[in-house]
Amino acid sequence: MFKDIWGQAWEAMVYNRRRTAITMIGMAWGIATVVLLLAYGAGFSRAIEAIFAEWGTNIIGVFPGRTSEQAGGEKSGAQVRFTQDDVDRIAMSVPGIEHVSPGVQKDVTVQNELHSYTWTVNGVFPVFQEIWKLDVDQGRFFNGMEEEQRAHVCVIGSESKEKLFSGGWAIGESIRLNGVLFTIVGVLKPKMQEGGEQNDRNRQIYVPYSTMSDVKDTKYLDAIWFNYRGNHQLAEQNLRATLGAAHHFRPTDHNAIFVANLMTQLHQFQILSLALQVLLSLVGALTLGIAGIGLMNIMLVAVQQRTREIGVEKALGARKRHILMQFLAEAFVITGVGGLSGIVLAYLVSVLVGRIPFYSAIAEHAEAADIYLKISPASLIVATLILAVTGVVSGMIPALRAANLDPIEALRYE
Repeated sequence: MFKDIWGQAWEAMVYNRRRTAITMIGMAWGIATVVLLLAYGAGFSRAIEAIFAEWGTNIIGVFPGRTSEQAGGEKSGAQVRFTQDDVDRIAMSVPGIEHVSPGVQKDVTVQNELHSYTWTVNGVFPVFQEIWKLDVDQGRFFNGMEEEQRAHVCVIGSESKEKLFSGGWAIGESIRLNGVLFTIVGVLKPKMQEGGEQNDRNRQIYVPYSTMSDVKDTKYLDAIWFNYRGNHQLAEQNLRATLGAAHHFRPTDHNAIFVANLMTQLHQFQILSLALQVLLSLVGALTLGIAGIGLMNIMLVAVQQRTREIGVEKALGARKRHILMQFLAEAFVITGVGGLSGIVLAYLVSVLVGRIPFYSAIAEHAEAADIYLKISPASLIVATLILAVTGVVSGMIPALRAANLDPIEALRYE
């Protein structure tokens, strides 16, 4: 029986080839739009994650501020200052902490025999390389022994090397930082970076924290950085409680210290990405719905044209479910072939488009954070579900109308 039903549906489609082809094109266009919009939304989400992954996500930086709430008899407006003792407190109090480093920085004159620039020099522990995922392109990062010995060594950014040595070999060469002689032991790989010269991390220079005192007074720290395992909210809560107890301010006083929690920022962007994907899915579903309306109209026309045929079938003993399945089968075939063609079209477009500039349009070395239209299995599943719902709804109404025709009236139809 089902073989006969599908055969009749196929014959009807072949008989009206032009109408069937146009309807299939509409369905293919609709499903291709859904798949490509979902791929774009997923690509946008991957681009945001790539930006954060460039520096690491389980990272927290804390910067001193000024109190805005009275606590324990202390007046508000007191300046909070970090020292090396605060680094030790954080290392002991924050659960899941992996590495912690003080941070002291200063914009100084950087010179070699031929060039002179003003760049930022950072005094940090060797573990800062692990915290900020500073990959070395040439040489190495300074080590713990050099930190203990206050060695005058430094690691420079990729653009620092290009400007100071015009692309030549830099390892072992000497430069002056604020007039103090340092030996280059490493050159970093380029990072995604936007902004002016003073903010470009590819131009920044890193020296041991102990040696930084020859460039700047390191009694008070500019920042403390650490990475951790576990819950980012719990890590921030313990950080605020620890520093609040040490510096006599309330943990809720967000002006006393400023906390840069990268995981919190990532979650905010993930919420925006999810909202964008939902919006794009709705737009795609509406586009496919328009194609579904076209399918419904075509099927209604088919019911009207085949009214007498339906009457004959009913007179010969066909039941409502047989008529219903006959027209549903035709709708499903049109939807299925159109949907498959649309998926193939979507794959073709994604390959032809390739990379869509996103972050690289405003930043250097940021190709990994561009949008790639990679069609995932999840996108295909969502698109198939939307397609199935559209096909059922678009085919059911005409099929019900055909199944409910009165056979006597159908036989009289001219």
